[in-house]
Amino acid sequence: MPAWVGALFFLALAATRGGEPAVPRTWDDAAVTTLELPLADERHSPIHVPAEYYYQIPARTVWKSFPVYHPDREPEGYVERLRGEEPQVAFDPSKLAGEAEWARAGELVFDAPNSLEPLARSLVRDRDWYRAAGIPVARDGSVPFFRYVIREKGKIEVTSGGCVECHTRVMPDGAVIKGAQGNYPFERAGAYLFRKFPRLDQARTTLRNLFAAPWVRPDPMAAIEALGAEELAAAAEAIPPGVLGRRGSSLFHPPQVPDLIGVRERRFLDHTGLVRQRSIGDLMRYSALNQGMDQLARYGDFRPAGDLPDPKTRSRYSDEQLYALALYLYSLRPPENPHRADASTERGRRVFEREGCAACHTPPLYSNNKLTPAAGFTPRDEQLRSDEAMPVSVGTDPSLALRTRRGTGYYKVPSLRGVWYRGPFEHNGSVATLEDWFDPARLRGDYVPTGFRGPGPRAVPGHAFGLRLTDPDRRALIAFLKTL
Repeated sequence: MPAWVGALFFLALAATRGGEPAVPRTWDDAAVTTLELPLADERHSPIHVPAEYYYQIPARTVWKSFPVYHPDREPEGYVERLRGEEPQVAFDPSKLAGEAEWARAGELVFDAPNSLEPLARSLVRDRDWYRAAGIPVARDGSVPFFRYVIREKGKIEVTSGGCVECHTRVMPDGAVIKGAQGNYPFERAGAYLFRKFPRLDQARTTLRNLFAAPWVRPDPMAAIEALGAEELAAAAEAIPPGVLGRRGSSLFHPPQVPDLIGVRERRFLDHTGLVRQRSIGDLMRYSALNQGMDQLARYGDFRPAGDLPDPKTRSRYSDEQLYALALYLYSLRPPENPHRADASTERGRRVFEREGCAACHTPPLYSNNKLTPAAGFTPRDEQLRSDEAMPVSVGTDPSLALRTRRGTGYYKVPSLRGVWYRGPFEHNGSVATLEDWFDPARLRGDYVPTGFRGPGPRAVPGHAFGLRLTDPDRRALIAFLKTL
């Protein structure tokens, strides 16, 4: 285990020894200033709000929540019973003792929303929505991406925007893996709603807020704003579950949803390595950024949220909530792997070693935890000197790294652990399976991507390693990777 990983683990343990935990301060100005890599165009690297502003934002209350069920699987009388529930605060740090209790409480934060809507306005009881968008349903009939919350007796609200929505995966057998690369079909669900209520001007305003990077030329928003209502819905539907047009990316260059299982060992967060993880406090800061604080950053003279709002009109997680959440994420373990070692996987292991895969995908993490420059980007001397980056590009599509406001000019080397339960693959999620990733046909211009499709047939370039293997070696390598 690298020394810095051991230091992270020690800090997480030490913070809860001796009674009250030493909860790190999330919005520490010095730590926030050095948290992120510069963007590819350094002049527009984000400048975040100061701690004085951040701590004027009211902290959220984490309420007791209840499962949401598919309307055909909901227990009889369930909603009526919920209306009789009394509101109950679920997260109370004064009642927590020891790391295990804090980590368990972190799951409550993982499930908690950053917004709520009345049940009457939600789609969670719309059968057509489940069919049209392909919403996965767990073995017990629940829809684990959402929860019901009672903040006032008799009023049921549905959660939205919580960690659980992006980072929960329902497997084909209905098993639920929390923290995994999620498979809630965000864009397909949104396209269903947009087709039902086609407010094109409102949609364009939302997309500008999500994706605008006005310093990039040509303007990445121009092509999006030229789309009509049907074209916009179709573009959203081209993004499969496991891929997400998240804030700061693009409808045409959406990132794969990251797997958070094993996040404790990762040196960089985001596919573009935007955020450094030097301590548990950095994971707390990353969580805060992705719960809305990044919208308040200034990129040159551009701020996604517009004028800086009154902090009292926003909300944030408390330091205690973010600390518990980070401990919960650090505690996550992968599900039991059904793929067992045999003669074929042993052959695949030898192929992995022979082909030099371990140079970048170094055991036991199966990543060297470094950055690789996107095609067309020259790595910075400071990243090379600090051993954060390698000088070699693998040639994958550079758009996410160069044409978005999450673009650092780099991609991080992903870990291969847990690939058996993940997918789609590649930073844009362009291929559905490992078999597709190692298919030489993906390099052709007439290739139809099996994951994120984009506007039509296109090559999925780069990472040519493994594409010239014999069929038996390729099958063996894939078999080995599925055991990791």
